[in-house]
Amino acid sequence: MALANVDIPVIKILRLLRTLRPLRVISHNVEMKLVVASLFESVGAIFNVIIVVLAVWLMFAIFAINIFSGKFFYCSIGMYTYHTKYECNVNGGSWIRFNYNFDDILQAMLTLFGVASLEGWPDVMVASLDVTE
Repeated sequence: MALANVDIPVIKILRLLRTLRPLRVISHNVEMKLVVASLFESVGAIFNVIIVVLAVWLMFAIFAINIFSGKFFYCSIGMYTYHTKYECNVNGGSWIRFNYNFDDILQAMLTLFGVASLEGWPDVMVASLDVTE
């Protein structure tokens, strides 16, 4: 009786466990055991560093909210032409918020993460140069 064509979800889950076979190398190699044990021992210290970084980001996020809250907007028809909501609406555009902004604490933390990871910092820099009331 071949179990290859059986469509029982439990057996599919057990088949997925075959992907963990390469981990058996760790039990046979002393150096790999040492590396893995060191990684597991360092998890607590890494968690402490993450807490400190998040606390620092929280302080900078609150500071950025005080400075930039409600100011990261642009006009849909003339991003660098119309600098106020009134000018934009009179000329038929719509006043749109940038994806990166500091309007609430979650958005501020995500914006700071984007800047810290160097992924979207040019967008944030350009938006911060063109802040509007």
